[in-house]
Amino acid sequence: MQRTFAIIKPDAVAAGQTGEILAHIQKAGFKIGGMKMKRLSQLEAEGFYAVHKERPFYGSLVKFMTEGPVVVLVLEAEDAIRKWRDTMGATNPANAAEGTIRKKFATSIERNCVHGSDAPETAAVEIPFFFSSSELL
Repeated sequence: MQRTFAIIKPDAVAAGQTGEILAHIQKAGFKIGGMKMKRLSQLEAEGFYAVHKERPFYGSLVKFMTEGPVVVLVLEAEDAIRKWRDTMGATNPANAAEGTIRKKFATSIERNCVHGSDAPETAAVEIPFFFSSSELL
């Protein structure tokens, strides 16, 4: 069993898509090991996305991620990181496969409704950024 980190982003929460995305997650065979809704502060968003600080989209990403509530999750499954990335679909929804979350719900490459860890090392940093061990099942 492997754990990965996921976020249902502000665009999807604002559009009322949280329930449908959670249903999609469960239908894909994930166990939810942790979940909470929160609004990211400027400092949290800057810290979480610090890896992108030198990229031109960093400022707009931080602004987007603080514009409304998000749902942060820890997902568990065999090969969870790869499985979640496949379930999300390509970052650009125009390139996402049919049946993926981004194909169904995302509106652009920047407002792409969900986030997922891209490697075990990333998940090992992202999960404790939002969850203490006592919050995980």
